[in-house]
Amino acid sequence: MAVLVRLAAAEDAAALAAVYRPFVEDSRISFEEAAPDAAEMARRIADDGRGLFAWLVAEEDGRLLGFVNSSPFRARAAYRWAVETGIYLAADAHGRGIGGQLLARMLDLLTAQGFTTAIAGIALPNPASVALHEKLGFKLTGTYDRTGFKHGQWLDVGHWQRDLAPRAETPAGPRPFAEVF
Repeated sequence: MAVLVRLAAAEDAAALAAVYRPFVEDSRISFEEAAPDAAEMARRIADDGRGLFAWLVAEEDGRLLGFVNSSPFRARAAYRWAVETGIYLAADAHGRGIGGQLLARMLDLLTAQGFTTAIAGIALPNPASVALHEKLGFKLTGTYDRTGFKHGQWLDVGHWQRDLAPRAETPAGPRPFAEVF
């Protein structure tokens, strides 16, 4: 069966929380320390009402295998053309190309929206995530040494960046994803 990539909906929140939970509770990949429940995931999917930051899911035979989300890179207005991405897959979805499908589709959407830069923060070491991002054109732009502490250890965070579009002299603001998806 083919994997369907689609926009996430509030009804997906419980399944997304289940996919994300092991990354919070059992790994150092997410710096959250308490796994969000379905209600919190639904709130995150709903965005801030502007419709700029999409969540996409990979679905196969009615089961959600993973998700990719976008969020503001920084809160200050001058950063509005930069967006941060995050991607999480169920354990049995790794190694099947699903992460590449999800992230590529998100990058296409972000480009169509008018964002110029996608940024990914990756807790290190994480060779699978680094390989995925670099395969899709992300370049390492820096590392924050020992900036997170989780599961008894200090962790480095690498920042990868991919240009999505040329920089305009007077850029228009990014458009809601519903206008281009």
